[in-house]
Amino acid sequence: MEVKFAELPAVIGRYLLLIELTDLLDIVIMSFVMYKVFMYVKSTKVASLLKGLLVFFAVLMFSYVFRLNSINFLMSKMVEWGVLALIILFQPELRRLLEEMGSKRFISFFSTQETPVNAVEQAIGQTVVACTEMSQSRTGALIVFEREMRLDDMIRSGTVLDASVTSELFKNIFFVKAPMHDGAVIVRRGRIQGAGCMLPLSKNVNLSRDLGMRHRAGIGMSENSDAVVVIVSEESGSISVAIGGMLKRHLKPETLENLLRNELLPRESDEEDKPKLSFNTLLGMLTSKKNGGGIDEE
Repeated sequence: MEVKFAELPAVIGRYLLLIELTDLLDIVIMSFVMYKVFMYVKSTKVASLLKGLLVFFAVLMFSYVFRLNSINFLMSKMVEWGVLALIILFQPELRRLLEEMGSKRFISFFSTQETPVNAVEQAIGQTVVACTEMSQSRTGALIVFEREMRLDDMIRSGTVLDASVTSELFKNIFFVKAPMHDGAVIVRRGRIQGAGCMLPLSKNVNLSRDLGMRHRAGIGMSENSDAVVVIVSEESGSISVAIGGMLKRHLKPETLENLLRNELLPRESDEEDKPKLSFNTLLGMLTSKKNGGGIDEE
């Protein structure tokens, strides 16, 4: 039955009258669940895998529409094993999701956790103090600040903690004879979540040869996530920060603080604060170049 354009509002109105309260509740619950699932996927590496699946199905539809029989046949056979392949690809994420459903953290999965700004500010201040003192004593350090992408796998590779960020704790963890000094410390929402954690090494073959394993691990972590990684060199005592696969070296304490505040704290809505933030970032980059390092590995 064809519906004229003029009759369309009346038809939509009749359908709306058929909607019951349970239908609305069903829609709201499903929308909320799908939203939380998408946010969970966005914060993990599953997002990149889903993009690959979308490309795969786009090519499959393209081969079907334009009758590319060989490609369509091969990809159709791959789809038949797709469910098993998805279980294998998403096995760590599925296992983590099932573990959270069976624990008390399942409630927090459906709740919105806001990052306490005061805790992050305190963590930044204590990190700057600790890095300054460790730089003077040439104590190697590797500190990872988690952002949107969760680093649960990295935390489980070390010793799981839940402690406030203090300069004394950092210095104790990275003390040369401490059992966890070789690994990384991971900070989430202003609290230390893990110490002695293993990080992936960078696969960039163009890195400078004077960079040790600690720097390569820090760069590798920034390549595989959106984390901000602070590195203190054991050989030279220089302070570096890795973001997005780029390394800013030879940072002064004030430059380090400005950089961490710009990257970890929420942006101010006040227009007067924007020039100040960008100026501090530019000042940090210029100071780094002046000290002989700059953004060295791009």
